[in-house]
Amino acid sequence: MRRNTILLLTFLSFSHVIQGQTILLRQKIEKITSARSATIGVALSGSGDTLTIHGNQHFPMQSVYKFHLALAILDQVDKGKLFLDQKIRIEKSDLHENTWSPLRKDHPDDNVYIPLSKLLQYTVSLSDNNGCDILFRLLGGPGKVNDYIHTLGCKDVSIVATEEQMHKEWNVQYANWGTPRMALELLQKFYEGAILSKKSHDFLWQLMVESVKSERLKGLLPNETIVAHKSGTSDTNENGITAAVNDIGIIITPDKKPIFIAIFVSDSKETASDNEKIIAEIAKAAWDYFTSTPTVKRER
Repeated sequence: MRRNTILLLTFLSFSHVIQGQTILLRQKIEKITSARSATIGVALSGSGDTLTIHGNQHFPMQSVYKFHLALAILDQVDKGKLFLDQKIRIEKSDLHENTWSPLRKDHPDDNVYIPLSKLLQYTVSLSDNNGCDILFRLLGGPGKVNDYIHTLGCKDVSIVATEEQMHKEWNVQYANWGTPRMALELLQKFYEGAILSKKSHDFLWQLMVESVKSERLKGLLPNETIVAHKSGTSDTNENGITAAVNDIGIIITPDKKPIFIAIFVSDSKETASDNEKIIAEIAKAAWDYFTSTPTVKRER
């Protein structure tokens, strides 16, 4: 009896410490977000913990939805309807100016044929807006991607407009929304191999690991840290409002465990560097917590 009582007291004491640590992590993140002139949504998970702030709120995704698009394309590859080595014809008229497009810079003059695999690399790793819209057209439009993501059980997301459409009207970007909680769930399903074949999964994973360098999720982490992610960024309007500075991804800890994290900074009056710093500081707080906390199931 005495031994059982000691064990119970030890467990309760340990649980109290762990719960207190979770609360401290939330407090640390809330301290980061509360000092900013922006609406910030956070969802993160690791080692049995899930923490959200504005987790069910709708946030404009911007280029984060290129991750969703890549999943839909690779699903068609897995079904044998598309092939990574098939050549996609790109007309000069497809390469719109006044938008982010390394594809246009690499092929400014001639109509070209580019393998689907390379077009995905431009779209995911380099966040190419023209490449994105070409892939949308290949599938039959944004609605097809939206429907596909919903079939995965991730329904708190709306994908209705192309990059070209978002560039024409400021408010259109808000129609392409997602919640931090649902972004987190999609990342988890992807990582666990519940969406794509292993070959397609590994291909997309590498594209996300090689994604364009930023000071967001990776900004304050050790240089060697593996981060598979997709960011998204809007313009800043004449009132100094930045609609979206986002990053979602999977951070691999030194003991090879994943931290799933989705951070959306919306309607911000902060500078571009400060918006990225918000994301970097939250990611660092999560890193510090999950790399120093035992792997056990904890209360939310």
